[in-house]
Parts: sequence; C-alpha cells; structure tokens
Amino acid sequence: MSAIFYKKPFDLRRLYANQPLETCDTGISISQHIELIIFSRFGEHRFNPDFGCEIWELDFELIVNESMWEDKMAQSIKRSVREQENRLTGVDAFLKVEDVEKVFPLRRITEIKKKAEVTVTGKLAATGENYVFTTALFLSPLSSE
Repeated sequence: MSAIFYKKPFDLRRLYANQPLETCDTGISISQHIELIIFSRFGEHRFNPDFGCEIWELDFELIVNESMWEDKMAQSIKRSVREQENRLTGVDAFLKVEDVEKVFPLRRITEIKKKAEVTVTGKLAATGENYVFTTALFLSPLSSE
C-alpha cells in the first residue's frame, strides 16, 4: 500500500463540504517538506525542537566572506534535510548568493537585497530516481520568490 501525501496549503473548506483533501505525488510532498524545513527556525515546532534549519541564525550574520557564508548555509541545509527528510538518500545542497536591485518607482526607492538560490539534490529512497529541489530566498528580512 502506498502512502498518501497531501498538498499544502490544506483547503479546509473541502473537509466541511465532506470532500477529501487534495493529494500530491511523492516529489511534490518532499519539496513541500524541504521548503518547511528551510523556513522553520530551530525550536519553533514543539513536537521536535531539532526540526528546521540554521538559516534563521545565518540570515542576519554579517557576510565578510561570501563564499564561506554560502558554504556554511549550504552545509546547514544539507544537514537538516538529511536528518529530517528520510525519503531522500545521497542528499546534497548548493547555494548561490547574488545582489538583486528592486525599484519602487512610486516611492522613488531602490532596494538592494541578497537573493540566495538554493538547490537540494538526492535520490528517492523508494525508487532510486534523481530528485532536484530549487527555490530562491531573499535575505534580511527573509522572504521567498
């Protein structure tokens, strides 16, 4: 019997209408879980204080050497995904940071933020298929694209 994975966000109106929640495949479920890991701070979830990622601590750290910072964050993401997502094997993580300029013409403001492109790779434990997850984060304050 195969597991059932639910698509997030949950549409609770479906439950009130006696309809089942929307489901998704394993790949989408893993992607949703990795996204949750990345956006969770250690200690945020009472059921498991080790759930999350160090990105919250590293987000406001002064970046003196960008390549060392990228490596430190990538290692944190890799460690967290390896520990918290058991449907993947051979997990690796990569991070590339670049400056992005955003212009607000009505307010006449130009804002420069750091954009971190995160890639997590691995193999599905059940089938051995290659798996790739990619997302972009805007740092300080942390937000997503």
